Amino acid sequence: MSSIYGSQFKISTFGESHGRAIGVVIDGCPAGLRLTEEDIQKDLNRRKPGASKYATKRSEKDSCQILSGVFNDITTGTPIAIMVFNEDQRSKDYSEIAETFRPGHADFSYFSKYGIRDHRGGGRSSGRETTARVAAGAVARKILNEFNIDISAYTLSLGDIEVDRSRMDISKRFDNPFVMPDNEAYIEAAKYLEKAMEDMDSVGGVCECVIKGVYPGLGEPVFNKLDAELAKAVTSIGAVKGIEFGAGFSAPKLKGSSSNDGFLFSDGKVSKYRNNAGGILGGISDGSDIIFRAAFKPTPSIAQKQKTINTSMENIEISISGRHDPVIVPRAIVVVEAMAAIVITDMLLLNANSKMEYLKKIYL
Repeated sequence: MSSIYGSQFKISTFGESHGRAIGVVIDGCPAGLRLTEEDIQKDLNRRKPGASKYATKRSEKDSCQILSGVFNDITTGTPIAIMVFNEDQRSKDYSEIAETFRPGHADFSYFSKYGIRDHRGGGRSSGRETTARVAAGAVARKILNEFNIDISAYTLSLGDIEVDRSRMDISKRFDNPFVMPDNEAYIEAAKYLEKAMEDMDSVGGVCECVIKGVYPGLGEPVFNKLDAELAKAVTSIGAVKGIEFGAGFSAPKLKGSSSNDGFLFSDGKVSKYRNNAGGILGGISDGSDIIFRAAFKPTPSIAQKQKTINTSMENIEISISGRHDPVIVPRAIVVVEAMAAIVITDMLLLNANSKMEYLKKIYL
């Protein structure tokens, strides 16, 4: 099972939804970075369950422990191990589905591949797995802060309720539990979600992410393009079903004259008249904001009756009980930021040897 990501900044995650703990080992973090458990905890608190009435009622503190790689709050250059113990598993909630494949979940595909599955919350396919990603992303974010690179994600839409860009204020995205930078849209989205909850249903949505301060030149041509790596990292989040950069899927509706981003040199700096490319050209950052959107499917665990099969290949109906998010997007915002931070950090470290002048600055 592939649980390792990265080239220079490499993460290896472990743990299951109802196992003893979730964790990550980070290899390749440079020595000399100030890092504390509080730095990591801030992001884990944004992801943890039970934070609002629109989230699962599973009660986890998600308190992290740094086990290695840090001495006197400074990274040593050795592998950093971070652990978060599970405290509120209710495995009995899943006993009724031990022999059943839940619609929309990875139960059937995991069983088809391995011939065995952890039915307690989905094991490694559970959203609980993203705890480790967020911990690793917090470390990557600390590195990026040293270079004034900022990553901000937010909910662009829930269901068919979308943020009005004329009212949008990213600085106010945390003013509501949906992380929506438009409070009027949040009010409408809350009504929409509450109706779905009354109907024992769930909703999906779109997360938009903006990365500011990335230098031009990050990304590896051909197979390891920056947008390709971001796409791989973000679509590896379980509920993500699509991603687009810049103009994205609206680009085919444009003509070349309106699609191309013209360059401008002013005040000693290169900029662009617009940013349809989303900050990436030829798989390499062009210095403008990197902008992408990720589409999240509705939470598959719903109390409505659904048709499915069991391990005996019998056609049955199922109604899923337990504690589940009626919408995934708000808690996934920090996960998207984490995966973006991991990719940008990896590319930043890879870029350090792309020119002789960079190596000379280090060694001469």
